[in-house]
Amino acid sequence: MESINEIFENVKSASRSLNSFKDEQINNMLVDLAERAVAKTNSILEANEDDLKKMPEDDPKYDRLKLTRQRIKNIADDIVNVSNLPSPLGKILMKKTLENGMKLSKVSVPLGVIGIIYEARPNVTFDVFSLTIKSGNACILKGGSDADNTNKAIMEVIHEVLAEHGFSESVVSLLPSNRQAAIDMMEAVDYLDMIIPRGSKQLIDTVRDNSKVPVIETGAGIVHTYFDESADLKKGIKIINNAKTRRVSVCNALDCLILNEQRLEDLPAIAKPLATRQVEIFADDLSFEALKGKYPDELLLKAKEEHFGTEFLSHKLAIKTVPDYDSAINHIYKYSSKHSEAIISENPEIIERFLYDVDAAAVYANASTAFTDGAQFGLGAEIGISTQKLHARGPMGLDELTSYKWVIHGDGQIRTP
Repeated sequence: MESINEIFENVKSASRSLNSFKDEQINNMLVDLAERAVAKTNSILEANEDDLKKMPEDDPKYDRLKLTRQRIKNIADDIVNVSNLPSPLGKILMKKTLENGMKLSKVSVPLGVIGIIYEARPNVTFDVFSLTIKSGNACILKGGSDADNTNKAIMEVIHEVLAEHGFSESVVSLLPSNRQAAIDMMEAVDYLDMIIPRGSKQLIDTVRDNSKVPVIETGAGIVHTYFDESADLKKGIKIINNAKTRRVSVCNALDCLILNEQRLEDLPAIAKPLATRQVEIFADDLSFEALKGKYPDELLLKAKEEHFGTEFLSHKLAIKTVPDYDSAINHIYKYSSKHSEAIISENPEIIERFLYDVDAAAVYANASTAFTDGAQFGLGAEIGISTQKLHARGPMGLDELTSYKWVIHGDGQIRTP
């Protein structure tokens, strides 16, 4: 059995071997992988069921862990989408000729070896592999123990297809699911070029605070939607319900509805679809009074300070009423994780102010925050959603998995003292 350092060595070596493969060869392999993933659905679901048996169904991570035939089909479709995207490599990002005649080009290149530390999200195993190899990178995966059986089953499928297409299986490796493997990865400065954590705030904070390898932070999604005084009620009902209940366990799900006080009388109508989905509401004083007797008593509670700035990842929603636009912006600035924020409004001036004022990776006007997703943004899939500002921000696709180098053509030029 390979030691951790042997795995690191092999992946680093395999990353160099990717230079010899053309984009067409990678695309063909990915298309075959998508077909094989569907063909192996039964074995993947069996492994997934073994993992699901160990997790309570009311755990917020349960839905993320759970795979279905349709979800595997969707994952396969995303892999094909990635194969159809143009290669991000070899792009001339800038080109110029200096006064001394030297010709400079700034050219996109792979990062090298990318490490991913993630929790109960087995779809990440497929997504990360397809994006990293398409962008010329090797990857080392460290999944959580909750999804270990599923990740191993997926990795078997990936390695099987890689071998058939002449790739080294070491272009992607899955580390043991124990804590020590994560520590080893975070200290592997000689082998990894970057680590991207995906999971809870606790996981992300731990990796950011302890990794010696550079980290791109995919932060928690504390998501707000501001229902403005001029908002269209019909649009608002659809958007808010979708943002909150489409999939409650994902990072783009709505956590806090900010309501202009002038629209309090519309709150029962806005909340009505939420009641059918058993959404528990934590309402401030004004919104509590507006909903009292018009929303199920067992689902309506008074908000405490702790409910604002919380990523619920469940059927829970905070409501904050504000007197005006500035108060809404101040609330967002205080509690936002800079992931996704939205406004529902028919006032063009207010909309433009919101889109300009709000500091977040994705800012929406009159649309659900559920669209903050690499596939939805046309990126094929995503490595994660970056909430930081260095190198990458928002859904990270192929371009965000590249760096660049300067290529200089000379004709005998030398630098004088």
